[in-house]
Amino acid sequence: MSDPSNPNAADPRTPRPVSPPEAIDDASTQALAEALRSSFVIVKIIMVILVLVFFGSGFFTVSPQERAIILRFGRPVGVGNQQLLLPGAHWAFPYPIDEVIKIPFREIQQVTSTTGWYATTPEAEATNSEPPPGSTLNPAADGYTLTGDTNIIHVRATLSYRINQPVNYVLNFTSASNVIQNALNNALFYASARFTVDDALQLNLQGLRERITARTQQLVDQQGVGITIEQIELKTKPPRYVNDAFENVLKAQQERGQTNQLAQAYASSTVNKAHGEASALVNAGETDRNRMVQGIAAEAKYFTNQLPYYRSNPELFMARLQTETLHRVFTNETVRKWPIPELLGGKPVELRIQLSPEPQKPAQQPTP
Repeated sequence: MSDPSNPNAADPRTPRPVSPPEAIDDASTQALAEALRSSFVIVKIIMVILVLVFFGSGFFTVSPQERAIILRFGRPVGVGNQQLLLPGAHWAFPYPIDEVIKIPFREIQQVTSTTGWYATTPEAEATNSEPPPGSTLNPAADGYTLTGDTNIIHVRATLSYRINQPVNYVLNFTSASNVIQNALNNALFYASARFTVDDALQLNLQGLRERITARTQQLVDQQGVGITIEQIELKTKPPRYVNDAFENVLKAQQERGQTNQLAQAYASSTVNKAHGEASALVNAGETDRNRMVQGIAAEAKYFTNQLPYYRSNPELFMARLQTETLHRVFTNETVRKWPIPELLGGKPVELRIQLSPEPQKPAQQPTP
């Protein structure tokens, strides 16, 4: 109810004025339009940013150790050698349109054989905590190869290679490394069958390695994998349950080799010593022969030169020769000379000569 004392109080029964609906609708529509315009601007900005990010994500670089191939919807872009991208910056459509495959062109890749070795783990081998071997070989778990003399050995090889034909390596095979690994496994069986157990374990391990390398390279070349083998690290081992017997045989072979070496060294020393003594005797004989021949030749020459004198006067020659001989004999002797008197009355004079006189006694020094 209205207050009668307040003439300005409105009568609740009096209807209030109402705004026209057209004005309200125009304001709402205008606000909605402004909101939509702002949203469209934001959406456009976001779309532009997304487009820039989308195309910007297609930039990539290839390092000097790599090569790259672009697959567009699963097919390589380019023909022949043009498919291969060299080191530098490149661009491709982002995935799923394009797919960039980088190939480690100069890096060393490795694969390890999966057959020929007994059941173990790298951790157990590194810590030398392998379980003890059983009484026999377990073919279901242990790998092995057969040698040419029908013995069982364990062989494991790690192959290092470089990629020389990246296009073939990537495009011709789903997994080229698996192809190389299968070729390596094949080469282990192929090469082991051409060596004896002694050669494969110790005597000709280098030859076994070379045969495995050649066989693996032959297989990958036939399949066109496009790699070059750098080296193969090879490890061979007899079955673990007979390892002690092999070690005893190996020890005996080493002792035999050492004994043979000592015997050969002694034989060589004896032969060399005998050759030296023989050479010394031969040289001494040659020297004596040459000296004797030279002496005889000198004497022969002397007598040849004296022959005319002998023929002219034999008596004088004999007297002179006798005098020279006596002079030569008495050169180093202490002798005394006496004149021989002439014969008296036809009687010979007795002459006594002491060729070696007694040494004179030293004179006694006067006593002070």
